[in-house]
Amino acid sequence: MDTAEVLAGAQATMSADRVFGTPFEKDGVTVLPVASVGGGGGGGDKGQGDAGVGFGLRARAAGIYVIKDGKASWRPAVNVNLVIAGGQLVAIAGLLTLRAYLQSRS
Repeated sequence: MDTAEVLAGAQATMSADRVFGTPFEKDGVTVLPVASVGGGGGGGDKGQGDAGVGFGLRARAAGIYVIKDGKASWRPAVNVNLVIAGGQLVAIAGLLTLRAYLQSRS
């Protein structure tokens, strides 16, 4: 397989079709799903037929556009796991600060 071929395929993968999903309509409301997509690739040839190529792609839900009565509004996707993890980090930091404060008073 040719390195240029793989990279051309990778470039084709990074298209708007990966970012914007197929819109659908329900009860007079049109919904357009949106994703955040990123990736990269590379390859090399050391000569004498020793070639390598790689590609990575990452996609996550970003949100949806809701179109109702001719007006579009954005509804972001919420990663609940990330929100919970952030809350736990804040709680841990608060407890460590409280412990240090109480130890300094003794």
